[in-house]
Amino acid sequence: MKRVIADYKKLTPQILKLLTDKFPDGYDDDDVITFENHKNEIIEAVEVRTLDTIYLVKVSSKLRYTMTNFEGIEDLELNNLGHVIVEEEIKAEAFKDEEE
Repeated sequence: MKRVIADYKKLTPQILKLLTDKFPDGYDDDDVITFENHKNEIIEAVEVRTLDTIYLVKVSSKLRYTMTNFEGIEDLELNNLGHVIVEEEIKAEAFKDEEE
């Protein structure tokens, strides 16, 4: 089975739908998996699966915002790579993560 680590910038509509289906009320601390990546950095992520892939999606306030405001695949705006675009009017100051 393939394992993929992604952050909110690389979310596809299908992964976002998997996340919102699995966590309709949002995720909590018990849902978060913590591990070290190849650079020995601590990563926190939530897991969703398809038949052939395990997705570990990095936890961030931007992910939480995107999941909260997800209303359906047809309502999403995508960039030229097919990744979900977080609304432009959202100011970076609204997000307190140090990972950006």
